Amino acid sequence: MDEQTNPGQGAEPEVGQGTGQATGQRSLTHPGLDTRTAPQATARQATDRRSDVGRSGAAKFLGDTWAVFTREILLVLRDPFTLIFSLLQPLIFLGLFGPLLTGAVGGGMGGPGGSTAATLQWFVPGVIVMISLFGTSMTGSNLLYEMMTGSYERVLATPLDRSAILVGRALKEFAPLVVQGLLIALVCIPFGFTFYPLHAIAGLALLGLFGIGVGALSCALALAAKNREWLFWGVQQSLLFPLLILSGMMLPLEAGPSWMQTAAKFNPLTYMVDAERALFGGTFASTEVLWGVVAAAVTCAVGLWVGIRRTRKSV
Repeated sequence: MDEQTNPGQGAEPEVGQGTGQATGQRSLTHPGLDTRTAPQATARQATDRRSDVGRSGAAKFLGDTWAVFTREILLVLRDPFTLIFSLLQPLIFLGLFGPLLTGAVGGGMGGPGGSTAATLQWFVPGVIVMISLFGTSMTGSNLLYEMMTGSYERVLATPLDRSAILVGRALKEFAPLVVQGLLIALVCIPFGFTFYPLHAIAGLALLGLFGIGVGALSCALALAAKNREWLFWGVQQSLLFPLLILSGMMLPLEAGPSWMQTAAKFNPLTYMVDAERALFGGTFASTEVLWGVVAAAVTCAVGLWVGIRRTRKSV
């Protein structure tokens, strides 16, 4: 019996053997590729593309977001020193600033009072909002680096949903902040801080919604700045600290001038801080929480709208 040649071992069929293959149509024998003929592989690729298109809506968005988040978070986990330092930094800030705040707030500035427990109950939510804002507002800095190395263009060449790219990047910045927030709350318990687990989870989820919008805006700023890093950092720093001060995050605004209290009403971060203080204080049913949800939802919607438009213009 004649020995039969296995097409999967790299043999090429001769023209005119009745195989129906035109000249130049070879088996795809490259490692990792389909071993069927070129027309068959092309048909399979077209089927896969149609399947990917059919996976539209929420399923595709969630899948793409998870893919982007996994890619980004692995880079963080490969550098544990940066992660550990980011966990210790807010604790140092709390330990050094907390005693000063206790004396200042207890001195009649309209705060929660002079006791350590009451001050922590008021101050800890503000610290958690602060580290969340710091992290998500710097989402665009990583994007700037990827644009300089060319890796961002490769990401845009994939069929990933543009909104999923923005959300995945923002969640990557927010994920370590969840650990930071829980760690800060747990460390403060021996000093009189009252921890409400369900309320804390709700507060962190609300910050996540807000952080997606801030992260998308940060990416839009990076795309607008492109290779001009000074422009990105100049705008980011110029907006960040006024928002922090006008939110009443560090000190109560009741002691400030009337113009500052009026300006704070137009700051979405003010409503986020008030909502977090209400939630971490063990309250769900309050107008502060309602306004916080509205501020987070509006920030998220505006941020994604601006970020997606900017991303499409950059393609």
